[in-house]
Amino acid sequence: MKVITLHPGKERALLRRHPWVYAGAIARGGADSGETVRVESSQGQILGWAACSPSSQIRLRMWSFDPGQRIDADFLRQLLARSIERRVALGIDLRAARLVWGESDGLPGLVVDRFADVVVVQFLSAGAERWREVLLQALREQLPGLRIHERSDVDARAREGLPLRSGWLHGDGSTRVDIEEHGWRLHVDVAGGHKTGFYLDQRDNRLLFARLVGERGLRRVLNCYGYTGGFSLAALGAGAEQVRTVDSSAPALRLAEEHLRDNGHDPARHPLLQADVPTLLREFDAAGERFDAIVLDPPKLAPTLAHAARATRAYKDINRLALRLLRPGGWLFSFSCSGGIDAALFQSVVAGAAVDAGRDAEIVRRVAAAPDHPVLLSFPESDYLKGLLLRAR
Repeated sequence: MKVITLHPGKERALLRRHPWVYAGAIARGGADSGETVRVESSQGQILGWAACSPSSQIRLRMWSFDPGQRIDADFLRQLLARSIERRVALGIDLRAARLVWGESDGLPGLVVDRFADVVVVQFLSAGAERWREVLLQALREQLPGLRIHERSDVDARAREGLPLRSGWLHGDGSTRVDIEEHGWRLHVDVAGGHKTGFYLDQRDNRLLFARLVGERGLRRVLNCYGYTGGFSLAALGAGAEQVRTVDSSAPALRLAEEHLRDNGHDPARHPLLQADVPTLLREFDAAGERFDAIVLDPPKLAPTLAHAARATRAYKDINRLALRLLRPGGWLFSFSCSGGIDAALFQSVVAGAAVDAGRDAEIVRRVAAAPDHPVLLSFPESDYLKGLLLRAR
């Protein structure tokens, strides 16, 4: 077994059970892509076992902090089985859910989502890639009869020195799948949709929004960065009279149009607008438009801390504009999925936006991803989705 030794003091993060070791923390040692190594402190203390990613700044991703653990096929099969068991214990409907969430489930770089009879997998780290056949066999054993489609076609693969990959791994057929969420019928494109095809992480927040619209009698709703219209369906199903859905993607809006029809709503009465959100918000403000509720769910603007400064300016701008467009007593549901923006910074940015908009607003609730996206206390990076439900005064 190859050994990688850390610089003095660099063991502190691992002793707190954080699963990453950056390249600058390593004093000596190396290994092939995805190879399992023993990690030691500068004093020779065994800190655990990790997969090596020689092309990545995240050089080591920990498999286990137990010095006596053997990293083999049985170990990985057990981890995958426990991931699914945890979600069963939480009462999560596994027909549309995240089954494995990388480091949070002890499987660094592996993401597994299920949509009806299709399982979508992403191998995003060198370690997960090295064990891909073992992990795929374990998935087939745990989820017999389901098709498996790969979506390892994201930038994270390139940072690991891995080629992009996508396509069927087990089974074949249509890559369009129908799922149900809170009684709404939804279509998922596992081959071409965002992420693995759909934003499962917002499932509970869409239900919360539906309840808000229904209980408060909100009538005019604006859904920005609406993708395929999940929050729009939530509002319409709860009784909103007019919902405008805005996105820059024509394919996403075509699917949103299908969602409206298939759930009994006339798209002609609920406009779908292909536009740049900040530009459109400015046009609405100039025209004197006002709304009872606005959803802001932009794409990832700051994947790392290095992008935070530019992203905070963008978040502040769209939140300022949205707050200006709310009627007194109106509601803003604002999100950030950027890893480089933590919850405290996001709240500070939105607070600054309120000041610039000349509006007072109160935080009614803080929200996060659905519980099938677990957040480890030792791995704050897993807490990527931040949301604020605000009421304007």
